[in-house]
Amino acid sequence: MSEIKKIKSRRVQSETGVMNWIRRNSPNREELLESRFIKPFAHRVAHSHLWRFTRTSVRRGTALGLFVGIFFLIPGVQILGVALLALPFRANIPIGAAMTFLSNPVTTPLILAASVWLGSALFGMHTNVSNLYILYDEGASLVEWWHWFIANAGAALLGGLAGLFVISAVSAIVGYILASVIWDSWIRLRWRQKIRRARDKRLEASTSDTPAG
Repeated sequence: MSEIKKIKSRRVQSETGVMNWIRRNSPNREELLESRFIKPFAHRVAHSHLWRFTRTSVRRGTALGLFVGIFFLIPGVQILGVALLALPFRANIPIGAAMTFLSNPVTTPLILAASVWLGSALFGMHTNVSNLYILYDEGASLVEWWHWFIANAGAALLGGLAGLFVISAVSAIVGYILASVIWDSWIRLRWRQKIRRARDKRLEASTSDTPAG
């Protein structure tokens, strides 16, 4: 196989892998509407246009999910926020909900550390982050992380929140762009597959119509 074909094959596998990951992590409408967090607002989030997979809704859902998932580092609140904000932004709810899972117990400590550092760099509000590394080494829970962030960050709290906002906004913008690229590549891939299947059917039909001998 030539290098070009190998590159194309890896790109197809990568695009397919991204779409499969989104499907695995995207809740369906029934699951989301049955959530105890969403039930009180089910009449608002049940609109069909919030569940359609279009280029615009997927891009907006990706950006919204990343922003809410990173800025509101509280499970349950993230999906609720995406579901409620999806209506005015006309974003895809399943995509947005899936994106919130990118902030999890593994990535949250890194996000908090980066937000404190960025806030200090932008606003000059410094804090002692030695306790942060202790919590990380001990595998602290999200509740403990938030207690440290609020109680021990001191003057850096506002800077940390500002840093968290910047990280959320930048992630949303990057996610919006990447979603556009991945969506366009996925559509081109499906069209190529459809054209290839149609061509194969025509070849099979012409072969079967050719008289033997």
